[in-house]
Amino acid sequence: MNAPSTSVRLRKEPVPCPECGSTSRVGRGLCLTCLLYQGLDADTCNHETLEDVLAGIDVRDADWRLGNYQILEEIGRGGMGVIYRARQRHSRRIVAVKQILSYHADSQETLVRFRREAQAAARLDHPNILPIYEVGENEDGLPSFSMKFASGGSLLDAGPALRNDPRRSVALMAKVARAVQYAHVDGILHRDLKPGNILLDGRGEPLVSDFGLAKWLDTPSDLTHTMTIFGTPGYIAPEQANGSAAKLTPAADIYSLGAILFNLFTGRPPFLGEHALAVIQQAGQKPAPKLRSLAPALDRDLETICAKCLEREPNARYRSAGDLAEDLERWLAGRHIIARPVSAPVRALRWSRRNPAIAGMAALLLALGAAVGIMTWKSELVNRPITAGIAVLPFENLSEGKESALFADGIQDGILTKLAKVADLKVISRTSVMEYRGARNTQQIGRALNVSHVLEGSVHRNADKIHVNAKLIDTRTDTYVWAEEYDGDLTDMFALQSEIAQKVADHLQTKVSVVEKAAIAEPPTGDLVAYDLYLRAKDLINGIPFTARAKEDLLQAVQLLDQAVARDPSFFTAYYQLAGAHDRMYFLGFDHTDARLHLAETAVQSIRSLRAGSGEAHLAVAQHLYWAYRDYDRAHQELVAARRTLPNESRIPLLAGYIDRRQGHWEKSIEEMKQALELDPRNFSILQQISLTYEALRHYREMAASLDRALIIAPKDVPSRVRRAWVDLESRANPKPLHTAIETILAEDPNAAPVLVDLWLDLALRERDPAAAERVLAAMPAGGCYEENIPFPNSWCEGVVARLRGDEQAARAAFISARKELEQTVRDQPDYAAGLCALGVVDAALGNKEDAIREGRRAVELIPVSKSAIEGPMLIQYLAVIYAWTGDKDRAIERLAETAKLPGSHVTYGYLRLNPLWDPLRGDPRFNKIVASLAPKGSK
Repeated sequence: MNAPSTSVRLRKEPVPCPECGSTSRVGRGLCLTCLLYQGLDADTCNHETLEDVLAGIDVRDADWRLGNYQILEEIGRGGMGVIYRARQRHSRRIVAVKQILSYHADSQETLVRFRREAQAAARLDHPNILPIYEVGENEDGLPSFSMKFASGGSLLDAGPALRNDPRRSVALMAKVARAVQYAHVDGILHRDLKPGNILLDGRGEPLVSDFGLAKWLDTPSDLTHTMTIFGTPGYIAPEQANGSAAKLTPAADIYSLGAILFNLFTGRPPFLGEHALAVIQQAGQKPAPKLRSLAPALDRDLETICAKCLEREPNARYRSAGDLAEDLERWLAGRHIIARPVSAPVRALRWSRRNPAIAGMAALLLALGAAVGIMTWKSELVNRPITAGIAVLPFENLSEGKESALFADGIQDGILTKLAKVADLKVISRTSVMEYRGARNTQQIGRALNVSHVLEGSVHRNADKIHVNAKLIDTRTDTYVWAEEYDGDLTDMFALQSEIAQKVADHLQTKVSVVEKAAIAEPPTGDLVAYDLYLRAKDLINGIPFTARAKEDLLQAVQLLDQAVARDPSFFTAYYQLAGAHDRMYFLGFDHTDARLHLAETAVQSIRSLRAGSGEAHLAVAQHLYWAYRDYDRAHQELVAARRTLPNESRIPLLAGYIDRRQGHWEKSIEEMKQALELDPRNFSILQQISLTYEALRHYREMAASLDRALIIAPKDVPSRVRRAWVDLESRANPKPLHTAIETILAEDPNAAPVLVDLWLDLALRERDPAAAERVLAAMPAGGCYEENIPFPNSWCEGVVARLRGDEQAARAAFISARKELEQTVRDQPDYAAGLCALGVVDAALGNKEDAIREGRRAVELIPVSKSAIEGPMLIQYLAVIYAWTGDKDRAIERLAETAKLPGSHVTYGYLRLNPLWDPLRGDPRFNKIVASLAPKGSK
């Protein structure tokens, strides 16, 4: 080695050391690597010489460049590379530059890892993944790459500051999980997730970095054979510590995410040890400690989330990083998480696998106790404890006439609405209590609705005077808790509602906040005429099932509400109903015009201006964003805000369920709707909606069970009865139950025919029964026949029936008439996807091939599956019909095969096997294969 010098210069460019081969910027051939080796020797002279040399070195940043980058400072150093803060020469952009360490240049393994990191990160374009700008080599052939400079440090640095802010930690990790899910979908497994690899930019946004150990999920890793353990002890999954990198799945990264989350909450990883091997052994041998054993103040749901991530068995963790992100976001939104604590039976099963001998001895005892356990379970179900809460039952009307009945319902509804704003009180929704008119058994009601109290009463109206009797009853003992009678002027009605609501809350010893007291005391309007108009409109709206074709009722309700707000421009709840009526007309296709959308927007703006921060305002905006704009993410955000002040409003989780369903989050949708059912347990329409979700998933057993529950509540409900029979038609291509149900219903009530027409016509077509189809046409209302939201006019239905009976001339005339109607619809509403779809099908029936395909494709473009998991598949399904009817079998089969795999489509076994729409494809082996793929198990 060259003798040291006290006068040291730096070279502009590095040169290789003749002794060790490493590069050096020190003049006169001096090598820092050699100096360090000699300086660490036991010779004191070498230590002194080293200190003299180092003291004389003055590295000036301006002199140091790597390719196109001016190096400003070193900001990090790892096992294989060094990272510098640098400035790009021409753009002057501040970046980070990573270069492999010179003494690793001869290691093929390290070079592969380094290049793998650059390749993996460069192919990922996600806002929470650190972007790679440029990949290259320096003058000595050492690989390097530039990337975004994260000025906020890493989670390792920020951890102490985040420890007392769990919401911030969860928000950060939700974004990290989304980024990791993006990488997984792109086929990349990170394998080294830890706090130090989660960087933060200047705004505090997280950036996943360091893909040096990344593995392409669909290819074997060339590093697997040369490295026994990947990642960082404390953050790697047990299966990863076992060295089975070739078999790793995304579950390994999910474990690491859970370990990072655990660290953010507690200040330490799940497992600690004197050395790396001790940490690794613990992770593989025992369950992670419970989060709340180290941080007892944290929410139990956070403990559940961490525990699910840190399960030792990969299959027991979240199915994907996206599912983890969903649960973190649900926690932030104050919604129920999907993950559940590990149950005692599951814990027992895992224990038995580790202790098979003891488990075998216990099996007999368990078997003997099974019968007793089942009996106990049934007993507990029947005798479940009544939950503290209240149901406000319909008040008896003691006056004559429908207007008086509406007035009595208005008194009850006003009290219920005021009580529902109290967060500390469970209040059953209006739909579930309205069936309890007249004579009733309060104890049975308490058990059915699972509430401890009911409020009942009576109203007598005489000109401008009112008499109200109110009684609070304990359903557990059937005894009066409080009762009072009120006499007053009609103008005292709102004050009377407030007083009753407040007294009920007082007697139930409910905590009522200052804000809630103000809400209870506030009257809806000061104009009694406006209030009467509002009650009449609300009665019309409440009488319309959501999917019912009741355009005239909605228009009449709009007229009444317009009059109400004209009399009282500050009538907030009237604007709420008005916005909803306009939105429903737009969404259901009754009036899908810009003019109707503008009316809805105007009503929503009035709501915002009157009570911008109220729960009702947030709910109205959420409905508007969902119905009018399909802006699901913003609608969800509004619902989060609405929940804070409307804890008993069943429409909030119900709308969340609708949104989740259209986003393709099927299980989440069912979970939300079940929450709505808890608040509104006798609302069988919620059970109908749950059944529709199961139908979209082709889960026919669950669909049937939901409809059976609906029929227990409403045995005579016609839609529930025919939908229950519909299950066999769709799942098994068996039309007999539906045929019998329809004939039975019509025998009981011939006036029920208009409610049945859609499914009745479908049945007649599948049974190839022209006479039955003619009966359907005779009963069909003017609104036409709908398939979901696809609006086919009556003339279309006439054409289909004429073709069924073989009258092609009549069919063509009907299709021409239908085309004129739909052409006008599309002219008025050019971006109305459902109208374009229907027009395309009619053009296909007429042989207008080019027009039909153009219209069908345009409909699919307007509402792709990503925009609606309900309508998107339906539009693809009808595009397949268009192709089939215009002779393009290949495209028809291609599109049909696509939608047959999608949840949300109506492509079922019974639909394809029986419906004449698909006759052009029958006999094609490819079509038969699709039909067979949907057949029930065990069929041939």
